[in-house]
Amino acid sequence: MTEEKQGIVHRQCHPPRQQAISEADLDRIAPKVSAARPSFWRRCRSRIRCSQATAKSLLLRYVPVLWWLPRYPIREWILGDLISGISVGIIQLPQGLAYSLLAGLPPVFGLYTSFYPVFIYFLLGTSRHISVGTFAVVCVMIASVTESLAPNENFLLGDNSTDIDVAARDLMRVELSMALAFLVGLFQIALGLIQFGFVVTYLSDPLIRGYTTASAVHVLVSQLKYLFGIRMSQKTAPLSLIYTIVKIFSRITETHIGSLVTSIIAIFLLLILKFLNEKFISRLLVPVPIELIMLIVSTGVSYAVGLDRKFGIESVGHIPVGLKTPMLPDFSLFGDIVGNAFTIAVVGYAITISLGKVFASKHGYKVDSNQELIAIGFSNFVGSFFQCFAISASVSRSLVQESTGGNTQVASAVASFVVFIIILRAGELFQDLPKAILASIIIVNLKGMFKQFSDVGVLWKSNRVDMVTWLVTFAATILFNMDIGLAISVAFSLLTVIFRTQLSNYSILGQVYETSVYRDVSKCHQAKEIPRIKIFHSSSTVYYANADQYLEALCRKCGVDVEKLIEKKRKAIKKKLKRALKAMKKAKEIETSKEITGHDNIAFDHLDLGKVEYEIAEHKDQDMTEGTIIIVPGHAVNEETSGKNNLQSLGLEKPDFDSLILDFASVNFVDTVCVNILRKIFKNFAEIEVDVYLAGCNATVMKGLEDGCLFNENITKSQVFPSIHDAVTYLTMDYEQISIQEANTATDTKL
Repeated sequence: MTEEKQGIVHRQCHPPRQQAISEADLDRIAPKVSAARPSFWRRCRSRIRCSQATAKSLLLRYVPVLWWLPRYPIREWILGDLISGISVGIIQLPQGLAYSLLAGLPPVFGLYTSFYPVFIYFLLGTSRHISVGTFAVVCVMIASVTESLAPNENFLLGDNSTDIDVAARDLMRVELSMALAFLVGLFQIALGLIQFGFVVTYLSDPLIRGYTTASAVHVLVSQLKYLFGIRMSQKTAPLSLIYTIVKIFSRITETHIGSLVTSIIAIFLLLILKFLNEKFISRLLVPVPIELIMLIVSTGVSYAVGLDRKFGIESVGHIPVGLKTPMLPDFSLFGDIVGNAFTIAVVGYAITISLGKVFASKHGYKVDSNQELIAIGFSNFVGSFFQCFAISASVSRSLVQESTGGNTQVASAVASFVVFIIILRAGELFQDLPKAILASIIIVNLKGMFKQFSDVGVLWKSNRVDMVTWLVTFAATILFNMDIGLAISVAFSLLTVIFRTQLSNYSILGQVYETSVYRDVSKCHQAKEIPRIKIFHSSSTVYYANADQYLEALCRKCGVDVEKLIEKKRKAIKKKLKRALKAMKKAKEIETSKEITGHDNIAFDHLDLGKVEYEIAEHKDQDMTEGTIIIVPGHAVNEETSGKNNLQSLGLEKPDFDSLILDFASVNFVDTVCVNILRKIFKNFAEIEVDVYLAGCNATVMKGLEDGCLFNENITKSQVFPSIHDAVTYLTMDYEQISIQEANTATDTKL
């Protein structure tokens, strides 16, 4: 930097000349107009009244397929949707069977769940690319309910027997899953109708990714019993994951070698084939259905060799053909599962809307968060009557649907039709499928979720608070199970917001030379403080939780111990008052002596008794206001020149600034505590002869200050400015006028 430029940077900062406008000026120039709000009954009547146009708009809003399907460009999109739908439908078969097993249910119910809810979402959903149906995270949450309320121990055939009445157990678990899906659907529909879609904003991205990663660990542990061929029940209480791992390793000697070998071979082949599929996907029209091929080959081998009969490798068993008749859920179960239902409703929706927004942002359209709640809710609600369990969007299938050319939910309709054909004709062909193969498919599909462990390193570099949120969410979900873990995670995430406001960044701002920009002087060397003016900035809203810290930081950054200075001033005034009383008493004694002797005492000729009495009366009035001396802001200079008690006349050091600007640009709202703190700041700084001003208050903050009765004869809107620059311009203009007046006075005196 040249010497000339350095000289420019270090010049005294003064803002460009312009007119300063305060909030009081704005009220005169552009008064606020309050729109007349209709009465409550009129608003109710307008909402209840239903014209033909209103009915049509509501129908199109809640059944979006009626709006977009007539406008569907068949020639451009139909081929991509057909290919995508067939691909997703083929993937639905193995994943439906596997995830149903993960939920603790017979595999065929995964096929039902891949048909009914998917078609309902085709009618009501607003996302064009997500694929709903079975998903690992939701299935493991369902398993926590089915296996806790219908454990194997409740269905033993005899007191001393280890055999389980599988049919009765499965029937009970199916009833539980139906009731759970019914409640999940009701919760989601209700939340959607009351426009509660914003609830997902409280589930931050680090929280969701930490939660799904922990869920993947739960899924992995739940499938270990199938990999090792060990029959055991699974607990769902806190620390159940640790209990399951310990129990599996304590019974490791009971491992079924045939199941373990089958699982290892299947996992190895799936990983290799998926790697090749991803590597050469650009050369393929559609991805190779690796899971389906694995199902067909393993079922054929199992049937030909007789893996179940000869080697004891557990198979899927009977898969009924055709659709089930609809039936009502068991309402008596609702009391036991209502808490789990709400948790699943929130998590399922969070996964669905997060995935939907990703694809909507990528392809340039908008997803209605409230309609998504209703769509996924009706999918669960209707599906519950057909023995389906709760659903959400699937990451892997959604990626396949988008990458294979899917453009709309027509692809989902095609996929549900493929599953429908499988249910009607092909389901019974997979009766000899080993459960170890399904467990292997589940574990391999968790690979994407386990990659989220890399988030920790990324968040360590970018945002450590988010990293802590990720780790706490992961640890809470691992230790305290899915539902309690989610509650702990949300509570901790909200606490981080409070902690961030408690740990605000406070700074003194300076002006960047010849601009209206103000920056932290400790971080920007080009920003210089304006003489006799302090500009204080807080990075967060001032409210009850951090109001005291705001006041402490203000005094610390300004370099003034306001309370101590006020105390010194009061002590000095008391001393001055005592001296005045003493002088007056002595003067009265001399006056009495004068009357007796008839001689004047010239030593007290210049003592102004009237002035002493005035000061005494003045200080008595001040004592009646709790010992404080109230000086109206904006008159500190007049106080000094009038000869009253000011810091300089009392022999106290005055602050190196006359005006304080509080930057409220980052404040979103004010509460009662904030208003009280502002009153205290105005009063205390006025007492040490510093004028206080507010800058950057938005309309909400101004209304809060007005409702909190901050403004009175001492604190007016003339001390509030729309921006820092307006306040600085007003103050520098004021100081320039004072200096000009002083210069003119000095010139007149010389003349």
